[in-house]
Amino acid sequence: MVPRRWANSVVTCPTCGTDRVKFQPQHNRWQCAVHHPRRQFTLKTGTIMEESPLGLDKWMPAIWLLSSNRNGISSWELHRALGITQKSAWFMLQRIRLAMQDEARGGKLGGPGCEIEADESFIGGKVRNMHKDRKVRAQKTGGQKGDKTIVMGILERGGVVRTKVLDNRKKHAVQSELRKHVEADSTVYTDALQSYSDMPDYQHQVIDHAVEYVRGNVHTNGLENFWSCLKRTIGGTYVSVEPFHLFRYLDEQAFRFNNRLPMDDEELSKREAARQGRGKRKPVD
Repeated sequence: MVPRRWANSVVTCPTCGTDRVKFQPQHNRWQCAVHHPRRQFTLKTGTIMEESPLGLDKWMPAIWLLSSNRNGISSWELHRALGITQKSAWFMLQRIRLAMQDEARGGKLGGPGCEIEADESFIGGKVRNMHKDRKVRAQKTGGQKGDKTIVMGILERGGVVRTKVLDNRKKHAVQSELRKHVEADSTVYTDALQSYSDMPDYQHQVIDHAVEYVRGNVHTNGLENFWSCLKRTIGGTYVSVEPFHLFRYLDEQAFRFNNRLPMDDEELSKREAARQGRGKRKPVD
């Protein structure tokens, strides 16, 4: 983990940045030569593993299991695999999902000549499977879609996908996300939802799913593939996800989709997840 944490395996103090540090084998930690608070630090200081009593022998298998399993891994599976409590496993998974957040989200996708797919989906239980009382309540609040959570996805073909939980599918909410994440003059493919109409900044083309799903190069099948993977993960592994935690599971699936590799290179995916965990800390709620 040292070369993953520090470039060229040169250990530096996470507080002041100096490399004048000395390893103390009796305490299994380093101490900075510069006098300041928190002079002593370990490999886990300043990462998602900070202040965790669990060692790397638990953390590294957990990172590997979550990043390499195509449908994710539940906290109960992780608790049985590592021999820790289910509560600890759940909190470990939430920390790892924090490390999986897109670090380059500040940059925009696309540009002149680039192709972008935009689509939205509904995450939640099927209305027809609900109890009669809950079905009535759900239909009152959300119509035929029930009380599902709306998620928007933006995919750059041959690139990465970005997701966002939305409050509604109205034109302002949908198009503001597009302008936030997509460069002007990009070619944008969407379905026939009216919220995507009147977008002069983009080369907009529409595929009406009531008529056809593919018309030459005009389709949203890349995002449909992502939604299929996401819903298979949620329905098959996590079963039920609370709306206020949904964005974490979206980050997990987007990371797995954006770093999809051949099975013999899945070690690289694990290393990328560990690398992105630097400088991120999820406090105990």
